[in-house]
Amino acid sequence: MAALTRLLRSAATSGSTARISLSTLASEPKTVFPAGLAARLAPAPTRKERDERNVQWVFLGCPGVGKGTYASRLSQLLGVPHIATGDLVREELASTGPLSQKLVDIVNQGKLVSDEIIVELLTKRLSKGEEKGESGFILDGFPRTVRQAEILEGVMDIDLVVNLKLREDVLVEKCLGRRICSECGKNFNLARINVEGQNGQPGMYMPPLLPPSGCMTKLITRADDTEEVVKERLRIYNDMSLPVEEFYRRQGRLLEFDLPGGIPESWPKLLQVLSLEEHHEDKQLAAA
Repeated sequence: MAALTRLLRSAATSGSTARISLSTLASEPKTVFPAGLAARLAPAPTRKERDERNVQWVFLGCPGVGKGTYASRLSQLLGVPHIATGDLVREELASTGPLSQKLVDIVNQGKLVSDEIIVELLTKRLSKGEEKGESGFILDGFPRTVRQAEILEGVMDIDLVVNLKLREDVLVEKCLGRRICSECGKNFNLARINVEGQNGQPGMYMPPLLPPSGCMTKLITRADDTEEVVKERLRIYNDMSLPVEEFYRRQGRLLEFDLPGGIPESWPKLLQVLSLEEHHEDKQLAAA
């Protein structure tokens, strides 16, 4: 984890010049790259090291697809930290730090946050986790570009990349239904999605995720959850995500999972494709 933190910090300060695939640096010593970057690359872990450590997974998917929900559930199940760059951005927005006002402008315009800002926020989070002795992770929202994927590939052995997929009309409706409790900070969704099957596509039902009565009067809508901003955010994401998906597909690490519905329907099927049904059952028995 320390190696990743050091390399991310180096990448953040190097700006847009770090465009070479990090996996080729060792075999191309004459290549020009940011000072000190190659020296900070961690050796690839052995099979024994991979077997002994916790999982190191990445979750991909459009904004609003539910990456945070499923990544959070899996992090609790597997005992690893769930690191969501979206949460890191929101925490910074709520602060009075130097990046706060810059992020306000970016988010309100529906633009995606730059690599440099994301890397800086992630570096801070990894440093805190290292101090607490964290092992393994599920990354949510990173990497978002091939450049970020190459940075990550240079220092960490990613076991699996889960790409959650959901049809766009449902995604838009989900995003417009999102609400946040201004007091407790928890996320809810007022959208009741009931799409009939047509043109060969199956129907889909997703019940609302309603807040408790104490939160109902304190719900607020995110400033960027308007139809125009949501659609633009999805367009930008789709343009950028295809190269990242192909990057991991070529490595044989990409698992594409089409969400069949809401959590009650999707969660068991996701556990099944991840071969975690027994793990889940064992944990439930232990808690009983």
